[in-house]
Amino acid sequence: MLSKILVANRGEIAVRLIRACREMGIATVAVYSELDRNALHVRMADKAHALGGQTAAESYLNTEAILDVIERSGADGVHPGYGFFSENADFARAITARGVAFIGPNPEAIEVMGDKISARRAAERVGVHGVPGTTELITDPGQVREFGNEHGYPVAIKAAYGGGGRGMKVVADEDAVKDAIESAQREALSYFGRDEIYMERYLERPRHVEVQVLADSHGNCVYLGTRDCSAQRRHQKLIEEAPAGGIDPDVLTAMGEAAVKVAKGCDYVNAGTVEFLYEDGQFYYLEMNTRLQVEHPATELVTGIDLVEQQIRVASGEPLPFTQEDIEISGHAIEVRINAEDPAEGAFLPSPGLISGLQLPSGYGTRWDGGYEAGDEISQYYDNLVGKLICWGRDRPTAIARTLRALDELEVTGVATTISADKAILAHPDFAALAHSTKWVEETLDLTGIKSEREATSPETDDAEPLVQRDIDVEVNGERYSVRMWVPETAPTAAAASSGGAKRPMRGAASKSGGSGGSGDVTVPMQGTIVKVMVAEGDEVEAGDSIVVLEAMKMENNVCAEKSGTVADIRVVEGDSVGGGDVVAVIE
Repeated sequence: MLSKILVANRGEIAVRLIRACREMGIATVAVYSELDRNALHVRMADKAHALGGQTAAESYLNTEAILDVIERSGADGVHPGYGFFSENADFARAITARGVAFIGPNPEAIEVMGDKISARRAAERVGVHGVPGTTELITDPGQVREFGNEHGYPVAIKAAYGGGGRGMKVVADEDAVKDAIESAQREALSYFGRDEIYMERYLERPRHVEVQVLADSHGNCVYLGTRDCSAQRRHQKLIEEAPAGGIDPDVLTAMGEAAVKVAKGCDYVNAGTVEFLYEDGQFYYLEMNTRLQVEHPATELVTGIDLVEQQIRVASGEPLPFTQEDIEISGHAIEVRINAEDPAEGAFLPSPGLISGLQLPSGYGTRWDGGYEAGDEISQYYDNLVGKLICWGRDRPTAIARTLRALDELEVTGVATTISADKAILAHPDFAALAHSTKWVEETLDLTGIKSEREATSPETDDAEPLVQRDIDVEVNGERYSVRMWVPETAPTAAAASSGGAKRPMRGAASKSGGSGGSGDVTVPMQGTIVKVMVAEGDEVEAGDSIVVLEAMKMENNVCAEKSGTVADIRVVEGDSVGGGDVVAVIE
């Protein structure tokens, strides 16, 4: 059994992994960026090491920095979580080359399934077929236009080395091809470190159904039921449930068996997820994610199997302790992703900032997997997932009712969240009737009036006293230590940020999303980075035209003109960092 695991991730998934290791008696090593110096996963781990930098590229995607920490910490295993390096074959190979266990599949399987094109070919070799698409990378917009003319629009342009909807753009007609390619490549490069893309036909009203598989190094492979992940916006999942409801049991069995075929076809070991699109009684292979999924807790609640524990045991060389016949699905589970986003009546605008308050739900069948506590900050540089609410019920209606009750109890202040939109989805008759699809949230669900109001926070002050005890964190040679000190009560708050009782500094939340109500000032609704300027001074624009593209929390957002006129002033260039409410252009 592994004895010390380095968690090469942050946020909610890092916390989840550390908890599992603690239950198994395994020591943990956290890594952190400058912005995550006092993050929850850092506070929970046995040891923590600095990676330096702020952005993901400077820290959590810095291979050499992570390898150095592995060497210095003596870790004998590395768990990548999801995102970042979780599906990077080169990273996995660098880990195993040092005699350290990579808690995931072997590099060869990652290469086959991580490249969505070779993954399609691998699936087809074992008789599992997907929607019409190409097996060649897109190198020219003409390829997309030719494909669209042959197979029809819309066409999905997707990151070849990604997943989870990142780096995916849907093209409605040939005029949108060029901009969609550029946007997909930017997002893919930012999130996965590679910008290769491919394309496939985009189904009109499919459901997104996935199968959890688990395989060991002794030739055993099982599937642990299905999950429905159809409630999405921007191809990003909002709500997942297990098992997938309203589908013929024989179809679900065939889907599970197809997933095992795909896994065995690439000699897969460890946990993975095979994703399908389901429409009109037929299912089509979509992709395989060679990692733990965000929605894995839903499967855990209906199977009673701790997937992280099994991942670690498999990576330690143990065989699976069960067969396919042992797998039983009990009841129904629903997982709700609580993202730092303002639903904004369907716009879903990222909302980085300080969490000033966090009140969690509890009760029978209620679970919370979170990555933050009150006083922690959600950075624009990382994913916006605050945490996940997962509820179990004896059947689907019970699970829905319990989730709605728990959402009523959940309170997050300081940042906008998706809670109000989640309630709207769960309470809708279409969701109850399983009449929704992957496009339902964006095309059918009426979110008029659904938005999040966040409260501004202000610095806390303490009454002056002679001396107080402070537990603070210091860093020596890149390793984090907790130190207890007695300092004047009036000492600067920043020096007293602690992991053990002293309050962390409370800074003002980022400005609310806004516009100028039809004025000539074009303002950005949130903190982020300008990745593209769409116009030049002197251009004529119409109200609603895109002026700049803003990247915030790994998502691209078009910032549009509030009125028609002439662009009189452009105040930003590509690469500029901006804050919520900043004026980026003026229209006269």
